[in-house]
Amino acid sequence: MSIAENVSRIRQEINRAAIAAGRDPGEIRLCAATKMNSADAVRQAIAAGVDCCGENRVQELTEKLSQDAYRGAPVHFIGHLQTNKVRQVVGKVDLIQSVDSLRLLRAINAEAAKQGIVQSVLLEVNIGQEESKSGFLAEEIPDLPEKCGEFSNICIKGLMAIPPISHNSGDNVKFFQKMSQLYVDIRRKKYDNVMVDCLSMGMSDDFTDAVRWGSTMVRVGTAIFGARNYAP
Repeated sequence: MSIAENVSRIRQEINRAAIAAGRDPGEIRLCAATKMNSADAVRQAIAAGVDCCGENRVQELTEKLSQDAYRGAPVHFIGHLQTNKVRQVVGKVDLIQSVDSLRLLRAINAEAAKQGIVQSVLLEVNIGQEESKSGFLAEEIPDLPEKCGEFSNICIKGLMAIPPISHNSGDNVKFFQKMSQLYVDIRRKKYDNVMVDCLSMGMSDDFTDAVRWGSTMVRVGTAIFGARNYAP
């Protein structure tokens, strides 16, 4: 199937999952995870109507920006971001979804201050408590908005999570449920730089479950573009 056909099919699945959960399908944004896909493929996804593009690697982001690949859609950074590469991302993307530490928040805030902008971010939660993954622990999230009060050049827009790899349908529901509750709780926080409206969770294998449990943004790569070729 073509990229346009895949996007259409995914939209239909999102709509069905949202309606089954009593939600408005218009509340859910589709982020095309564009890692290892060409600028032309990205343009096709945008033409097909994805809401935004999510890039995992700084080098790819920089290259595709130079190719004007994201014209017509916001671009987000969704991969692990090292502090020494913050200046290559801040101000270049609409949203940094993968903020996994206070150290990274400080670096983003400092670079945004240099540029005279406010950078929107999501707090990444290591919801499965996996040693191989970065992110805040769930129990750290409730206190973070207050701790981030000193960061006047960032705006916390919500939460993001990458649950453990699922092998069966429904495996990640427990993680989505927990993320949904964290999202509800953090939305109650009233601070100048906290304007929560995004819960980013769900990928190609489990986005319908994520939608049923409150996701407002799903990050889909393989189901749009096909399997990635990792061969050297």
